[in-house]
Amino acid sequence: MKTSILAVANGLADQDLLARLRVLAGNERGACVELVAHLAALDTRPAVYAAQGYGSLFSYCTQALRLSEDAACNRIEAARVCRRFPVILDLLASGEVTLTSMRLLGRHLTPENHQAILARAGGRSRQQIEALVAELAPRPDVPSLVRKLPTLTAMSPSLVAPAPATTGVSSEPAPAMAPSPAALAPKPRPIVRATAPERYRVQCTIGAEAHEQLRRLQALLRREIPDGDPGAIVERALALLLEKVEKTKLGAAARPRPSRSIRLGTDKSAPSRNVPRAVKRATWRRDAGQCAFVAPTGRRCSERTFLEFHHVQPYAKQGPATVANISLRCRRHNQYEAELIFGPHPPRLSGGTLEANAK
Repeated sequence: MKTSILAVANGLADQDLLARLRVLAGNERGACVELVAHLAALDTRPAVYAAQGYGSLFSYCTQALRLSEDAACNRIEAARVCRRFPVILDLLASGEVTLTSMRLLGRHLTPENHQAILARAGGRSRQQIEALVAELAPRPDVPSLVRKLPTLTAMSPSLVAPAPATTGVSSEPAPAMAPSPAALAPKPRPIVRATAPERYRVQCTIGAEAHEQLRRLQALLRREIPDGDPGAIVERALALLLEKVEKTKLGAAARPRPSRSIRLGTDKSAPSRNVPRAVKRATWRRDAGQCAFVAPTGRRCSERTFLEFHHVQPYAKQGPATVANISLRCRRHNQYEAELIFGPHPPRLSGGTLEANAK
């Protein structure tokens, strides 16, 4: 029974669990590389899978090997690239590149450029690979588009489009109705994708109110933006919004006033849970807007969202709110370091059940 594997994993000590995961990931990469190499060989012998009743290598992968459609596409594309450049098999085995990277880069590799491109692709995320592809094969800017989506129809999002607006107020509760299949369909993800060096395609869906605001801005900015390009308007709006958010979150200003009570990094006054804006600004710049937790291995956390201002010497232990003692942490690492000092939070009762009382 495979369910016993879960019991074995749950019984491992922390370090043993991490070590086992590294071994398993390496084994998985090794098995995947071997599968890709064999698919590359089979791809040159179409009569073999045709004799088994499969009309394509994709059909063979999805039906005979029972791979998902996405997994089959990735492995077939990687197999065809590896047949041209076998060195990729070693990079896949080491984890330097991924199947997705090779699917995106494969068509752009040539005997002349493949070594340089593969060197640049090592250890890159999908977003970075897409930027590399945009550099290798830049595309023109997509045309700006504003159109209305059909009501309750699941489809690809438009660049800037309003949601259907509804009006009216009812004083009686509406009868319960089962949601339509369209309402239950997963919403498409917004798209942010590189199309050329320093050029990005942004695609999303907006509501009726935002659509009306866009139209008003197009009318008001005709002198500055004669064609009413939504992309140019969004660029201006982002700059203004970022300035406003930084002012709210960090107290950013053109000429920020220094704190009277706390000198940056040198103040030895009484501890405070409140972090002054001047300290927030300096901390954010120093830590570059990224979680500053560094593991014993030397690896720094890469999180840039849900960041919190963390007291290195805890506030409960008289830690001052100075630049020297305040550092950025993601939510997980802020809680983790608190638990190292104060221990894990005891569980609490909620709705008749026990649950962890997260920091």
